[in-house]
Amino acid sequence: MFLTLLTRLAAFLPSPLARFAPPARLALLARFMAFGCVGLVGLVVDTITVYSLRHSLGLYGAGMVAFFIAATSNWALNRIWTFRGEHAGALHHQWFRFLLANAFGFVLNRGTYALLVTFVAACAAEPFLAIAAGSLAGMFLNFKLSRSMVYRETSH
Repeated sequence: MFLTLLTRLAAFLPSPLARFAPPARLALLARFMAFGCVGLVGLVVDTITVYSLRHSLGLYGAGMVAFFIAATSNWALNRIWTFRGEHAGALHHQWFRFLLANAFGFVLNRGTYALLVTFVAACAAEPFLAIAAGSLAGMFLNFKLSRSMVYRETSH
């Protein structure tokens, strides 16, 4: 879907710019766009979970639970769509590798979230702001590690 769109758009680039859009780069960008769409779904799951649990678990507890629920939904959607056909090993091993790989992004994601809900009153009142900032903070690292550690792409 994204690759077709990007390929068609690249055909309209002037020749000096077209050299910056080889097929491999377009494929990587298309995959990143799909990863970002899955991330938006994860953001919704994360937000719903935090808002549902914040009164019973507090913002920190709700944020921890929400991360694991959102990460699991992102793993499943990335497996089905973004990295379709790039499956290595048993399902539960891949899920564990996804959580392990995203542990690095988790530090960026939930570190940003925790700092914002602690020190920015607007983020404590509306945790979505901190959730979104945290998601962006970890997105690029999560994409890189998902490609290399989890889904084991055959070409990069």
